[in-house]
Formats: sequence, C-alpha cells, structure tokens
Amino acid sequence: MALKRGLSGVNRIRGSGGGSRSVLVLLIFFCVFAPLVFFVGRGVYIDSSTDYSNASVKQNLDWRERLAMQSVRSLFSKEVLDVIATSTADLGPLSLDSFKKNNLSASWRGGGVDTSFRHSENPTTPDFKSNILNEKRDSISKDSSHQKVETPTKIHRRQLREKRREIRANELVQHNDDTILKLENAAIERSKSVDSAVLGKYSIWRRENENDNSDSNIRLMRDQVIMARVYSGIAKLKNKNELLQELQARLKDSQRVLGESTSDADLPRSAHEKLRAMGQALAKAKMQLYDCKLVTGKLRAMLQTADEQVRSLKKQSTFLAQLAAKTIPNPIHCLSMRLTIDYYLLSPEKRKFPRSENLENPNLYHYALFSDNVLAASVVVNSTIMNAKDPSKHVFHLVTDKLNFGAMNMWFLLNPPGKATIHVENVDEFKWLNSSYCPVLRQLESAAMREYYFKADHPTSGSSNLKYRNPKYLSMLNHLRFYLPEVYPKLNKILFLDDDIIVQKDLTPLWEVNLNGKVNGAVETCGESFHRFDKYLNFSNPHIARNFNPNACGWAYGMNMFDLKEWKKRDITGIYHKWQNMNENRTLWKLGTLPPGLITFYGLTHPLNKAWHVLGLGYNPSIDRKDIENAAVVHYNGNMKPWLELAMSKYRPYWTKYIKFDHPYLRRCNLHE
Repeated sequence: MALKRGLSGVNRIRGSGGGSRSVLVLLIFFCVFAPLVFFVGRGVYIDSSTDYSNASVKQNLDWRERLAMQSVRSLFSKEVLDVIATSTADLGPLSLDSFKKNNLSASWRGGGVDTSFRHSENPTTPDFKSNILNEKRDSISKDSSHQKVETPTKIHRRQLREKRREIRANELVQHNDDTILKLENAAIERSKSVDSAVLGKYSIWRRENENDNSDSNIRLMRDQVIMARVYSGIAKLKNKNELLQELQARLKDSQRVLGESTSDADLPRSAHEKLRAMGQALAKAKMQLYDCKLVTGKLRAMLQTADEQVRSLKKQSTFLAQLAAKTIPNPIHCLSMRLTIDYYLLSPEKRKFPRSENLENPNLYHYALFSDNVLAASVVVNSTIMNAKDPSKHVFHLVTDKLNFGAMNMWFLLNPPGKATIHVENVDEFKWLNSSYCPVLRQLESAAMREYYFKADHPTSGSSNLKYRNPKYLSMLNHLRFYLPEVYPKLNKILFLDDDIIVQKDLTPLWEVNLNGKVNGAVETCGESFHRFDKYLNFSNPHIARNFNPNACGWAYGMNMFDLKEWKKRDITGIYHKWQNMNENRTLWKLGTLPPGLITFYGLTHPLNKAWHVLGLGYNPSIDRKDIENAAVVHYNGNMKPWLELAMSKYRPYWTKYIKFDHPYLRRCNLHE
C-alpha cells in the first residue's frame, strides 16, 4: 500500500500521464522494487520525525542498506517517503528475520517487540503469550528506540473506554442488587397477605410435604386405615364376612400402632409388620371388591362426615375460647373471696381511705376505673403511680359490683397507692341508674334479650354470635362510661381507663392537651380500610346511612380524656339514650359499647398522638416492640388477657412486673408468674 501511494505521489508530482509515459513508469517500477523489498524485509524503521541524513543512523546500516537508501532517495521525493513512513508507523518495526527465527505467521504483526521476544526458544508457550500482552501493555513506559509511542488522543480514548466498562460493571452489579431486593420485598409482602385462617389446611406445597420420604410410614398407615374402612363397608354390603373380619382386625392393629404418633420416630418396631399385613389385606380386598363407583361413593360419604365433624369442633372450639376468655381464673376468684371475708371482719372505722377531701378537687388529676377484677385494677393503679412524677396529685375513682366491692376495698386498704388518693364505690348503690332512666338496663330486662343471652341453642343464634354472648354486656360497669357527669358531678375533666391496660409513663402531660372544644380525646385506630365506621355500624339501615360517614375513622376506648363541661353542654348522655332506644332490636349495631360510643361522640372526638395508647396486645402477635416500649399506655384488648393462660407469653412480662407475687394473699391463692 505504501509503495502504491508512493507511485501515485510520483505521478502527481511529475505530472506524467498518457501512453507515452507508461514505459518510463514501468522502468522506474522495476528499478526500485528490489531495493524496496530488501529495505522493508530488513525492518528499517523510517520515522517521520527523523532526519534521513543523521550520521548515527547511517553508521548502523550496512553498505547495502545505505546503497538502497540512496537509490530510493534519488528516485522519490521527500513527500513520497513521508507517505511510506506514515503507513508503517502504525505497524511498528517489521522484520522478516524475526518471523523466520520465531516460526511466526507470515502475516506481519506490529507493536514494540524487543530482543527477548526474538530469541525466545518456545514462542508457543503461555509465558510467550503473556510476554506479548505485557509488552503491549507496557509499551508506553519502555525506553526503547523501537517502542510504539501512543498519542494523547489514543491514551484519552483508552481511558474513556476503561471508565465506561467500569461504570457499566457497577451499574450491572447495582441493578442485580436492586432486583434481588425487590424480589425479597415482594416475597415479604406476599407472606403478609397470606390468610392465617388457611395456614392449617393441608397442601402438597407445604414444607412438611415437600419430601416424599418424610414420615412416609405414618402417612402410609393413615392412608391404609382410610382404604380399610372403605373396603370394610363394601365387604359388609356384599356379605364378604371373612374378608370383613380380616379387614377389621387389621384396622384395629393399625389404629393401635398409630395411637398418638405424629412421626415415624414415634412408631413402635412392629409398625413395619402391620404395614405389610394391612397391605396384603387391602390387595386381597381390591381383587374381590374393587368397584370404582362404590369406592367413590364411600370416600365421598366419609369426606362429608369429616366436614361435619370439623364444623362441629370449630363451633365447640369457638365457644370454649370465649368461655376461657370471659371466665375469671380460680386464683383470682380465690383472691377476691379471701379479701372479701377479711374486709367484712374489719370494723367500720378501719374501712375508710385517707385524703377523702381530694375526691372532688377539680385541680387534681382524676381517673375513672370500672372493674370487677381486683388483680387487674391493682395493676392499673400501681403502674400509674410508679410512673407518676408527683403521685400526690393523682386521684383514682374505682367502681365495682356488689360481689367484688369488699375485695377491692380490702386490697387497697392493705396496699395503699402511696401519696395518691383512692376511692371505691359500688355500682349497685347508684339508685338513679335504673331501667326507667337507662335504656340499656330496660333492654337487658326484656324477654328477647334474656333468650338471646341464655338460650344458646336458639335457631337464630349461630356460632358467629358467641362473642356477643359475653357477661360484660350484661353488667352496668360496661355502660357506666356514658354517665360520667352523673357519677362525678363536680369534676371538669376525667381520664377513663380500662382494667386491661398498663401505664408506662407519666400521664400528667395528657391534662395539658387541648381538645379544641371536643368532648372526647382518644387515639384513632383506623388504617387504610379497617376499623372504620362501616365495621361497627349497619349502614344498610337508613338512620345510620343518613347520619354517618362509613369511612369515618374509629377510635379506641381504654384511655380517653373526657371534658365533662363540654359533655354537659352538648348533652352527650341524651344523645346516647336516643340512639340506644333506636337500637332496641339490635338493628343499628351489635351489642357492646364501642359502636354507641362512635355514634355518640361522632364529630366530637379529638385525635390524640398514637404514642399515648398502643392497642392489640390481646390479639395481635406482631406489634413492634419499639412501639410498645415507647407508648404511655399499652392495652391488652382482645381475648388474650394477661391474667389468663391464653395470654401471649411475649407480652405478659409488661403486665406482671407491676405485681408482687410474694404477697401473702397471692401466695395463698397460688398466683405466680
């Protein structure tokens, strides 16, 4: 290519053309071809920046090279030689001798090859190849007369390429990490959306069913028992008495071996013999009795029977769970009885609490607590006092029923709450609280309500209504919260507390919260689509649909700040009576106090900060521990109360730390952690 460019340059320079000049061109071509090949074969490197008359270069060339150089220089102008030098500059030093000595390919290669490359004994070894790569990589830093000098533009381009490769590699790694993170988050969200009601159902995709060999013997025996029952029924139908007796005998043996076993490790050594014997009996039965239609019918009948049994057991389980949740445990009942006996043995002078003058002082912090559980009430009072900065400013108003009145008094006489004031009253002594004034009392005395509560086999009372068949709905202690101004007529504000809460911080700042003219201060419980009004109220009823928003946010009873002045101004008790009278047939809401509370205080509730009141410790096992520890009040709402065996063990210590289990009364009644 260099030669052709040189010839073309000669033609351009001399301006030769036409047929008369072709002989001259051929003559020049043959005159210079031989010395030019010799010149290239010897690897003479012509640098465009080197002066061809340099003395040192001439000394290194032998006489043939000098003669060829002179001949070439005499034939070509300097412009042509520059073209040839430029065309070979990118290839590096070229030498046919190096190709021959090193047994290389005839195709020319360029790039800084030094003497060590030429004298390598085995150029095909890995060391040879690595030397080539290293020499190319280090060609810039070598101080050699034959090295290839990279221009700044090439260096800049190479650096840009390397930078782009690094950025792309980082992007791929980051993209891979983001993808893995998204997949993990998606899996977590899917796991949260799994319905816990179906977790116990059989599925071949469950973990314990992934391995076919996992407890295979016990599952095989259970399958054999099912098929033995099917063939026993068919044998009885077809009068195969001998086969029937054999199947029944094998069935008894298998059931005896299975017993209460849940895994292969629990099975006795004789299990394998029983498996083989049952397998032989079933094979014989299949040969004599197999009928697809009969077997299918028997299996369907067995499935229907099992479904009915499961349904019955579920109903029974629901009833027992409600019963366990609402029944006072024996130790607490024992505590109440012992305290009651000792209270009525006291003289009237010793039954009085100190500091009774604080009971109507509006400048103090007053608490209303309505409970029939002595131990639960003691935890509420103890936790409040232990976390109060100035207990002398706190006044507790306890109301209980006639049965527990003596026990409640005796407990706090024996265990006074420090400098705080306490007073216990009997709800049965509130003569103004009667059926002529209170609609719910009148409704509870009706025959329809008694039938609903006390006739569990009533056709209209299904298992779904069991949770409403609760003793607390029959007690006025539960409805007394709607009559606070009547119970405490001289107070301006009062903090209502349930007996299934504990206080973890000083509640004094709660009295400084501005309710902005509202009557009730409470923590809202609604999320995106739950605990809103449509969950508690019947919006198919026109009275409810006209007056309330189904998406209005619900709030929690358990810790409520009530402004009794605003209560009286707005006649809150009158509003409650109006709606309670309209719900005599339970068409607006089911039984309870939260639905009428939502209606009564609709538009009159000020939302408190959620850190004041954390709920769900009686039913929700996934509450964040930080939320519990940072809360001022935690609430065990739900069936799993902390004083029951049903309680969740991880939440119970928050409650038990306010109980002194070494108390003599608690020890005598076997109350322990």
